Amino acid sequence: MATHTFGTREVEVLGSWDTVVVGGGTAGASAGISAAREGDRTLVVERYGSLGGSPVHALVTPMMDSRAPHGRNLHEIERRLNEIGVTTREDGDRMGYVWFTPEALSEVLETMLLEAGGQELLDATLVDVDVVDGRISAIAVMTVEGLRAVVAQQFVDATGDAVLSRMAGVPCAAGDDAGNNQMSSLRFEMGGIDVERYRQYCLSLGDNFSPMVDGFFWESAMVAGKGFKLEPLFRQGVADGVLEESDLVYYQCFSLPGEPGVMAFNCPHLPELKNNVSAMARSEALADGRRRIRRLVTFLTRYMPGFEHAFLVREASMLGVRESWRICGTYTLDVDDYVARARFDDAVARGTWYIDVHSATKGLVHMEKYQPGEYYEIPYRCLTNQVVRNMLTVGRCISTSFLVQASVRIQQTAIDMGESAGRACARALAAGVELADFDGRGLLG
Repeated sequence: MATHTFGTREVEVLGSWDTVVVGGGTAGASAGISAAREGDRTLVVERYGSLGGSPVHALVTPMMDSRAPHGRNLHEIERRLNEIGVTTREDGDRMGYVWFTPEALSEVLETMLLEAGGQELLDATLVDVDVVDGRISAIAVMTVEGLRAVVAQQFVDATGDAVLSRMAGVPCAAGDDAGNNQMSSLRFEMGGIDVERYRQYCLSLGDNFSPMVDGFFWESAMVAGKGFKLEPLFRQGVADGVLEESDLVYYQCFSLPGEPGVMAFNCPHLPELKNNVSAMARSEALADGRRRIRRLVTFLTRYMPGFEHAFLVREASMLGVRESWRICGTYTLDVDDYVARARFDDAVARGTWYIDVHSATKGLVHMEKYQPGEYYEIPYRCLTNQVVRNMLTVGRCISTSFLVQASVRIQQTAIDMGESAGRACARALAAGVELADFDGRGLLG
């Protein structure tokens, strides 16, 4: 591979902290909140202008069902959402989702971090890391001031793509056995929808995908070739040249609380993107996704009852990436652990979401859903590695197999994982122990 030398330079230090979290998504923000609450001088570094990661910038709403016992942060996030007028549960909690709007979640995460005494460095991108004797001494970030160094005793990689871990030399894996990643999406929102008319149309077709037959919230979906009642209408769109066949790979939409007539769309899927770890492929996928959104908006407004006066509100500012890199950590959570409902003395989170693979080559691949009350645990050792001693990795890129990653990646699990990681940072530092040597017991809230 060709290289280019830019020379050497002295980089001005922006500041020094006990714990620095790189990535302000659900896992990273939760880690920062917990570390700060337990007394660490904490900084969360985020490349966008607000906290929230995929739920905020990729418009990934709502949080999927997870009925395991959860930690303090998730309960507080939901409580605070309710306090600012966001209804997070539909009547009877029939689906277990936590509903929110991206802006509301971002507001709550930022408020919780700052109230805990943490700080945030927004609009800052990780560009380098300095590893000395198996420890990260500092990272370099690009800011409006130029390149700046951030120094800390401990670091948490919450980048989603294991960027800090890879820069620091931690071995990683990506994709399935053939190297294909899960399919990504580019989500969008539409307004002006007559949601009740849309619901009644779906129900008139005998569409029983969603149990929410009344009330404010509504969810709808269509996957080609799976017997969904909406497929004939989508097929008509293909026949008329409004849609392309690949636009039918996956369609799904959800209500947004407090925004009547607005729905969030978990589509289009991007079937051409099989390599989520390629910068150029991701860029091409964003352009492809925008073209697909325009086709879907045209189709919905012309064909779908309830969308006659609908319009595009916004497109996501980042891809909805389900899976890319995964660290090869101290322990790798595998399918056997999922099947056995595994328990660990050093558990950091509990998971109940099924193995939900949006395969780029095989379509949807689902595996054994749990019964109420069942769950597996994620051990602390999935967050540590054998290369860097003062760093944890949290979020969708922890040490798991490809299949199990499709379960651990959901937001509720990520929030719990981050909470335990932040707690571990504070306790390990107080004990004078490196994160890699901390035993991880007693972290669950």
